[in-house]
This record gives sequence, C-alpha cells and structure tokens, in this order.
Amino acid sequence: MKGSNPRFVNPFTDMGFKIIFGRPASKPLLIVLLNELLQGEHHIEDLTFIDKEDRSDNVASRGIIYDIYCRTSAGEYIIVEMQNRWHSNFLDRTLYYVCRAVGRSLDAPPPEEIRVPKRTPANNNNNTDGYVREDLPSNGYGAKYRLSTVYGIFLMNFKENGLDPKFRTDVAPSDMATGRVVNPHLRQIYLQFPYFTKELEECTTLYDKLIYTLKNMETWDRMPEALREQVFAHLDSLAAVANLSEADQIAYDRALDNYRIGRIVEEDAWERGINEGQIKERIKNARNFKSLGVDVFTIAKATGLTIKEIEKL
Repeated sequence: MKGSNPRFVNPFTDMGFKIIFGRPASKPLLIVLLNELLQGEHHIEDLTFIDKEDRSDNVASRGIIYDIYCRTSAGEYIIVEMQNRWHSNFLDRTLYYVCRAVGRSLDAPPPEEIRVPKRTPANNNNNTDGYVREDLPSNGYGAKYRLSTVYGIFLMNFKENGLDPKFRTDVAPSDMATGRVVNPHLRQIYLQFPYFTKELEECTTLYDKLIYTLKNMETWDRMPEALREQVFAHLDSLAAVANLSEADQIAYDRALDNYRIGRIVEEDAWERGINEGQIKERIKNARNFKSLGVDVFTIAKATGLTIKEIEKL
C-alpha cells in the first residue's frame, strides 16, 4: 500500500488541506467529517464557505486568515484549522480565533430571528387605532447579544503541552466545580494526531477511519480495501495528485517542500538543540550541493544533515 510516489496529497500541508476540505467540491466531505466530530451534539445539513479573512479593527490589532471558515444552514459558525508545527502560545491563538469569530457573528442576524410588532403613537389620522406598527426583536434589549454557536476545530500534527496527552480534547465554558457547561455557544475541539495510534483493523467507526486516513494517506499508493464507504471514494478523487491542475500541482509542490523542511528543522532543533537558523542554513547548503550533483554521503559529511533528511529535500 505504501509507495515511493504517493498517490494522495499530504493533508498536513496548507495546500493539501485546502484541496481536500476547502473548496466547493469538498463540501460533502467536510460535512461528513464535521458530523462525525460532532456526533451526538449537532448534525449539519448544509454549510456555506464564507470569507476566510477577518481584517483587524485597527492597526494595532492582528487580522486573521482562517484555513476554513463556514456557516451552517442552522446558523452556526465553524473554523477548521490545520496546524502542522508547534509554536508558542498556540492555545492562546486558537482562543483568539474563536473569540474573533464570536464577535464577527454578531454582525449577522440569526437566520431564525423572530420579530413581533410594537405599537407607537401615530402622527396622522390614517390609522384606525391611532398607532403604527414597528417590527422589533421579540426579546427586546437582550436580543442583540444572542450568539450563534462558534466551533473552533484544530487538527494538530504535534503534541501540545497545554493539553492532556490524548488525541481529542473538547473545551467549552463550564462550572469548574461541577463541570456543567454554562455557555454552549463557544466550542473548541483539539485533535492531537500523534496520539492517534489505532491501526486500520482497530477502526470500527467512520470517525476513526477518517482520522486514520488523514494521518496516513500521504504514504499510500491506493485506498485500503477496508475503506469501502462512499466518502472514501470521494476523498480518493479529491486528493489524488494526478487530478491536480498544473497551477495546483505547482502550489502543492511548494507547500510540500515547506512542510518537509519544516519537519527537518523541527526534529533537528529538538533532538540536537541546534539553533533553527543554523538548520535552515544547512538545508540551504545541502540543496545547493544536490543541484550540483554531489552525492548524498558527501553532502551529509559537509552539512551535518542525515542522509534521510537530505533525500527529502
């Protein structure tokens, strides 16, 4: 099943994630993934991709460009982010993302908003009861603070020390003493992929099979026979490298290159305690040597990179 030339894009790259989940043709697949994640809590019938850019309110603020930002037909907002590498203050950033989306949701009225008539004195004699009717929100003053639920779903290709050492962590504002959720309108789901260790034969639910596929598909040259559900046929078509347009292929190759360099930098920085800038310089030199036809053993000796790392460049 594994090949030297994988059939599928790597979903942990920016472009690979966009190809699989971030396009109109991806909507059915995204809905299936989200419904599996939210099973027992909410069911999505349909969704609409919306502008992913949340511009800053002022110069001092930081704007946001979400990986995926969508609104369901029932009015919930969903952010889906793929984060390949650890960085400091990651949990703070994800909270900021969700809070920005909560504020942004207030600009759009809930789709099911109910309005009731209010009567005010009329200034003319054309009304039989002396009043004109104005439509106002049924809940008065408090109605303008009614929130749509915002979900932040974060797929992480690393372990975050601020979370428990497990695959999935669900977060909502709750009572610290009882654990009862106080406000269900702000939800965060963290998925730490390094902690998902199931083999395919252990994946008995569609949810597990989807997660297993996302974690492993970049190394495959075909879909496993065990993945017979229709969703995987759709995923096969969307994620096949051979189906990419020329422009997408160029963008994906660039994203994959950045991904591989990032993994080398991260692994070496942690294992050897070497400055990240030094690793990048070694990678730059190794690539120059490769372009000149220097053999990998000589490059390894000259740069300090391993042969495996050099072969990935």
